[in-house]
Amino acid sequence: MNNNLCSRREFLTQTAGAAALLALAAPEGFAAAESRRGSRRIPVGLQLYSVRNDCARDLKATIQAVAKIGYKGVEFAGYYDRDAKTLRQLLDDNGLRCCGTHTGIDTLLGDSLAKTMEFNRTLGNRYLIVPGLPASYTKSKAAWQKTAALFNELAEKVRPEGFRVGYHNHTTEFVALDGELPWDTFFGGTRREVIMQFDTGNAMHGGGDATVYLKRYPGRAATVHLKPFSKAKPNALIGDDELPWPEIFRLCETTGRTEWYIVEYESDAYPPLVSVEKTFEVLRRWGKA
Repeated sequence: MNNNLCSRREFLTQTAGAAALLALAAPEGFAAAESRRGSRRIPVGLQLYSVRNDCARDLKATIQAVAKIGYKGVEFAGYYDRDAKTLRQLLDDNGLRCCGTHTGIDTLLGDSLAKTMEFNRTLGNRYLIVPGLPASYTKSKAAWQKTAALFNELAEKVRPEGFRVGYHNHTTEFVALDGELPWDTFFGGTRREVIMQFDTGNAMHGGGDATVYLKRYPGRAATVHLKPFSKAKPNALIGDDELPWPEIFRLCETTGRTEWYIVEYESDAYPPLVSVEKTFEVLRRWGKA
């Protein structure tokens, strides 16, 4: 999620395109192969930023629609002027779980941390994900190293309370800074408890291949944002894009130890609720939902 949409860097490999086309051509075969491998079934949630305007107009109706589609949970990116108790009741009424919150770094610092944990405890959420950072945290390799140390401290503080902290990528994390990719500086310097919330589409726009980083940091991708990427079709939905979904799923369901798939779709090819329903139907055909 990014309230200020990032610029996109086009990147594509022939391997990614071939794998996605194969999956699209025979989704039933894809699902059967996954079943034979005994892959873990991971619940699918929705990042509500995908339907933010619908939420702003009528949060209750939007949550009901998301549950009716079949999503098992939602990740918040803002609370629409509701308190945690009200939001939790809305989720409970619709059989949904909170699979994460995108929360600013300032809400995890100082006296704000206890309030943030209490809010999320009421929501039933244990994943505190920072969706972006001010420039002071990211302006240099040294800054990223200090940021990694900060997240290590936060991970230690929240762990006794049953929470985990994490970071969500955009594109700049995959552009070299002072001789190293910021993603590697950060996750190479953080404890395993710090969640690597990998956004597949954002990463590819920056030149970051999900399969590379899921392999490089095993066990770190507790929650993964399923977002399409297509060089040929910028508005493509999952299943009509060029990402190597079979391999991404295989890694998430084995060494990645992923606990939630979280759909996020930010294009305008269809009305937002239509887009997230079409995405869910593809995942259902593939045996992922």
